[in-house]
Amino acid sequence: MASKLCPPSPALGLCNSSLLPKSRQLTETAFPAPTTKPWRNSASLHQSRAERRVSRVMSSIQSATQKQDENQNGNFNLEAGTVPKDLVSLPRPLSVTDLATLPSHGSQVRVAYQGVPGAYSETAAFKAYPHCEAVPCEQFEAAFQAVELWLVDKAVLPIENSLGGSIHRNYDLLLRHRLHIVGEVKLAVHHCLLGLPGVKKEELKRVVSHPQALSQCEHTLSTLGVIREAVDDTAGAAQFIAANNLRDMGAVASARAAEIYGLQILADGIQDDSDNVTRFLMLAREPIIPRIDRPFKTSIVFTLEEGPGVLFKALAVFALRDINLMKIESRPQRKRPLRVVDDSNTGAAKYFDYLFYIDFEASMADPQAQNALGHLQEFATFMRVLGSYPMDMTPTGRL
Repeated sequence: MASKLCPPSPALGLCNSSLLPKSRQLTETAFPAPTTKPWRNSASLHQSRAERRVSRVMSSIQSATQKQDENQNGNFNLEAGTVPKDLVSLPRPLSVTDLATLPSHGSQVRVAYQGVPGAYSETAAFKAYPHCEAVPCEQFEAAFQAVELWLVDKAVLPIENSLGGSIHRNYDLLLRHRLHIVGEVKLAVHHCLLGLPGVKKEELKRVVSHPQALSQCEHTLSTLGVIREAVDDTAGAAQFIAANNLRDMGAVASARAAEIYGLQILADGIQDDSDNVTRFLMLAREPIIPRIDRPFKTSIVFTLEEGPGVLFKALAVFALRDINLMKIESRPQRKRPLRVVDDSNTGAAKYFDYLFYIDFEASMADPQAQNALGHLQEFATFMRVLGSYPMDMTPTGRL
């Protein structure tokens, strides 16, 4: 307010001291402002006042956050009834509405994953970053946004499964957000049938889990003759049974979920196919520097004009340079799903407009890969490198 009420002095670059309080006059007289950078003295005059203001704001934020946590814990107890103490202490998954919270973490790497503690994605996060703080998120979208808003440092999210195929939602989110792929991890999925202690699997009437987990255990569940119910994630199903003390319900989840929520493993390794592997992507705000001293993989997305042989020409740029294509995925363009082209004598024709996602075995530090993408740009109407990162060459192990 003082800078608006008192006109600046042309000689000193300060306010007219006759209009200031005595304390301010003494301060400015004892410490005259430098003629080259007068703004420094003005900042020092208001430093203590700004610090007090920041202190009050931070106190109010902490108070509001504490009240919010108390309300959330209270709602959980009321809805779930009697809940074990260890369940209440588990971290609550981040939702999109939580992403306005200020980050408050030290040097430990914080890694976002989708689900609740005990999810397969949490185990993948610990494999990617062994000493990290795993942060659960309700949805894939919340994990992407948590990285963008600096609430976490990385995210580890599934992209494909050897039995269930691609996770299309995350392909779409890779294009929507500006995160970079900095690595990958592959993990073997080992399903267990979980229930409350003392319950036998023959007593179960319903089994809940993620839709893919239920489909991957088709034979075992059909033999039991139970009703199957789909939920958002495997560990969430285990948490639901433990919180509500449901003795006639089982869950398909990991052995770690059974340990966390105090459930009993009624049957181990109930998946129909033992070769069940999920590939996860490690995402960050900044890309890593590609290298050529170890196997690298590069992921790109591009679009093409409609025409005969255009896709063949686009893929040929890799074959001409002996670059191995590891995966091809097509997704419709949401903003432009159809393209109208007048290429016939009978009138306009409608074509589906697609995005093409490709993983190829090469580093962007390799001149051959650079030349291939330069050649691809001759045919592509849009192209973006999602990441160039080390391939996961370690054994998949057991989840």
